[in-house]
Amino acid sequence: MIQELAGIDVLEKASDLINKKDAKALALLLESLPSKELVHLISHLNQEHQSQLFTLLSPENAADLMDEIPDVQAIGIIEGLQVEDAAAILHEMESDEQTDLIMGLDAEDAEAILDQMGSEEADNIRNLLSYPADTAGGLMHTEFLCFQKDQTIGEITEKLRNKGSEYQNYQLKHIFVTDENQVLVGVLKMQDLLLGQSDNHLADIIIEEVFSIDHRAEMDEIIEIFQKHPFIGLPVVDEAQTLLGVILKIDIAEAQAERITQEHLESQGIIGGDELRTMPVTLRARRRLSWLSVNILLNILAASVIAYHQDVLSSVIAMAVFLPIISDMSGCSGNQAVAVSMRELSIGAVTPREVFRVLGQEISVGLINGVALGILIGLAAFIWKGNIYLGLVVGSALTINTLFAVSIGGTVPLILKGFDIDPALASGPILTTITDMLGFFLALTFAAMVLGHIQGL
Repeated sequence: MIQELAGIDVLEKASDLINKKDAKALALLLESLPSKELVHLISHLNQEHQSQLFTLLSPENAADLMDEIPDVQAIGIIEGLQVEDAAAILHEMESDEQTDLIMGLDAEDAEAILDQMGSEEADNIRNLLSYPADTAGGLMHTEFLCFQKDQTIGEITEKLRNKGSEYQNYQLKHIFVTDENQVLVGVLKMQDLLLGQSDNHLADIIIEEVFSIDHRAEMDEIIEIFQKHPFIGLPVVDEAQTLLGVILKIDIAEAQAERITQEHLESQGIIGGDELRTMPVTLRARRRLSWLSVNILLNILAASVIAYHQDVLSSVIAMAVFLPIISDMSGCSGNQAVAVSMRELSIGAVTPREVFRVLGQEISVGLINGVALGILIGLAAFIWKGNIYLGLVVGSALTINTLFAVSIGGTVPLILKGFDIDPALASGPILTTITDMLGFFLALTFAAMVLGHIQGL
């Protein structure tokens, strides 16, 4: 309750400072808040106050605040700003963040902002936008230290001192060294720069064996490289070994976490990107409905199996109690297998080509869990009705359905990935439909086979 009241006080205070246009006090208030409270505050400001807030702050402070909030929220705020203000804020951000936000805007707004920025900066962003978001080119930074091999240590250290403010946010662990054609020829450790003689040329002290990554490499490949090697960052090059940028391990970890979150949202029917409750109601409803409308058709298909066996169901009312248990428990087992496959795909631990290996592993788990669950539900049915045949019917149905569920759940994401279909979006509906239909079919078919022994239960 105290935290809730404190949040209300912060919201009221921020709103009051915005109305008073007190930029200095507003900046101090925001600096005092942790990240989660900043997100909460921005989310509860109305659209007009959000725009005023980012306009009142200096571009540097506004850019820092943009980094703290979710991209989907930042994009919405940028869309509400004047083009000049949006361009000034984006100018203060790192290249990868600039690209992520520009990518989320509609084409007209994005082009208007880029036209407002410097030509070199705008061209750089357009180049980054040309790459798929989950490739090395789409994930790389273009802010990095790079000098030519014929330069001396003295020239480099003087340049670093003179442009200290420009380089303060750069990654300074290593300095990349190129030839006159910007081809990567080596890397220079910072300690070698600091301890070397001022007249030494970089070509004489660089490490020439440099591990680089192709600009077209996909995220799964990049993740695998960082898992195998203790790199903090890697240079990104094109086919001619021209240095294009640098990709950092921390950025890959963040991108991987975002992908897992997005896959989870899509598996639950949140289509079209992240969703926040501050977004327009019609947009949120449309995104969800596009998935739900398909799902209802699949459920009707599954229900048709029950309709086909309605004579059995009307003769054995007890089956109505066990049908949802069989479909739900099998679905839960299948979703566990889906989650493991999605996780392994996201970290590069498995590829679509390994579908048969995954199938074999899931069959082993499915047999053990299926038998265990089948025995439990069979015993429950026997204890409830005192009929061994009813126990055998529901127990066998759950055992077999669980085996199929984990086999489908483990392999469908790999198969869909192999066909370049988003496994997060399609795996859930496919699994649910098949396990429901199969579970109903097995239970009612088995019941029909022993109907004379269970009729009237």
